[in-house]
Amino acid sequence: MTVRVLAVIAAILLVVAFALASLLPPMLPLAQAISIANHGWLVSLQNAVRDGVSEWVWLHLFMPLLLRPAWLTPAALGMLAGGAALTLQSHRDAPRSHRHRG
Repeated sequence: MTVRVLAVIAAILLVVAFALASLLPPMLPLAQAISIANHGWLVSLQNAVRDGVSEWVWLHLFMPLLLRPAWLTPAALGMLAGGAALTLQSHRDAPRSHRHRG
């Protein structure tokens, strides 16, 4: 079940990445794309992270992602989800030893 969920998430994220890369200017930063869609959401996210977690998290985790092209984050997350699905599938299909200890 987990493998299928991860595979579906990977597929959705990769389709979103392809759509963003096709429909938006290729180097449009994620922050600008979010701001075009809903400027208030980006400000709310910034305030929530800074107040709820830490300024460091905003500056060193969120900002680098927001400065990258809009298509890159969903593509990277899709590849991670796909890799996780393949890894879990290969562990599930791995042959098990039938030797008895004794």
